[in-house]
Amino acid sequence: MKGLKVSLVIMAAALLTIGLSGMAYAFHSGGVAECAGCHSMHAPKAGGTFLLVGSDQSSTCLSCHEHAGDSGPSSYHISTALADMANPPKQRTPGGDFGWLRKDFTYTGEDGATSVTEKGQTHGHNIVALDNNYAADTDNAFSPGGNIFNSLNLACTSCHDPHGKFRRLNSGSIAKAGAPIKASGSYNGTANEPTATEAVGVYRLLRGMGEAAGSGTFPGNPAAKVSSTFNQSEPTSTTQVRVAYGVVSSTGHTTWGAWCATCHPNNHSNGGGNYVHPVDENLGSTIAQNYQQYIASGNMGGSSATSFSSLVPFVSGGASYSGLAALANNNGSNLSGPGTSDQVTCLSCHRSHASGWEFGLRWYNEYEFMTKGGKYIASDNGTTSGSRAGVQHRGRLEGDAQAAYYDRPATVFATYQRVLCNKCHAKD
Repeated sequence: MKGLKVSLVIMAAALLTIGLSGMAYAFHSGGVAECAGCHSMHAPKAGGTFLLVGSDQSSTCLSCHEHAGDSGPSSYHISTALADMANPPKQRTPGGDFGWLRKDFTYTGEDGATSVTEKGQTHGHNIVALDNNYAADTDNAFSPGGNIFNSLNLACTSCHDPHGKFRRLNSGSIAKAGAPIKASGSYNGTANEPTATEAVGVYRLLRGMGEAAGSGTFPGNPAAKVSSTFNQSEPTSTTQVRVAYGVVSSTGHTTWGAWCATCHPNNHSNGGGNYVHPVDENLGSTIAQNYQQYIASGNMGGSSATSFSSLVPFVSGGASYSGLAALANNNGSNLSGPGTSDQVTCLSCHRSHASGWEFGLRWYNEYEFMTKGGKYIASDNGTTSGSRAGVQHRGRLEGDAQAAYYDRPATVFATYQRVLCNKCHAKD
């Protein structure tokens, strides 16, 4: 027994070393992971279900994907631990940091006297993870825009399949069988592409065709590629993480907007005839040109070759997986802007997990300015004044704003920067 304990300690140390090396996909590898990573035959979490090592599905996920004591962005971590929330959340993944759900902001309202609280739960998807102090959304009993999914049941596994049965075959189609899964499929490199006899996993183990989400059903899997080092600060254009979102039409695929519309159909331009922002539509010549030329408010001197911004990503229309792999990077090696057949989708404006702004938005959209006098609008730097000062900063310190912009200094924007809807619409 003593020898077994020693072996387990050595194994745990080895797994920790691998996890910290940046090989974010080593555990799942595109499909079902080692059973004992999530389940325990003899020592499951007391009061839990399915022999899980956590009290619930999301707590089990966060037993690896959250780590108390991180000093900054760290590998595959997607949540800042409650113990580390004295400062803004630390993770900088493309999907965001669930830690923003923990952060309420209090400010003085329109009348200059009434205290208003912006609840942390408004900042993204409220996963239920009891071991990590995440609870269900108390304002929305069901998913907004359709009442499809019960908020009490929202877990990481609502969107991601931890068993990863969906795979991309050499034919280009997605299926639940047909060849063994050899690698993630989410990342660059030939190892993440299928062969005649081997498949790769779908992007981020997302749920696919025919799988239920409350009273909805996923129509397929959306396509994307990303660098294996995806969790990092983005203080300059060349440190941005570019996720190459795509549209692939082969069997088993769907668009990003249609995938999100599984739970939010009436927030989608094809759902119920609502007058909402279009998604999964070509940008066209005017929008594409605006995006290419827009640098900041008042500065339309940009070029297509350097115009990409991870704060306003777009979908590459009609690109193959090899084409998406060529676009995805974390070092500025491809900052090309959109063409007329590239598309806008939900993720152009929202982060999929949570962000520093309401509704999981990528930028501050509740006031006309993002910066004033070359500083982020905040309560601690003299950028707000008058009876509506609180409405301008909405309780945020400058550090909160900079963290929400993935550590970009305010000087990367105009001295008086207006909201980033203008990256496409250029009305400023």
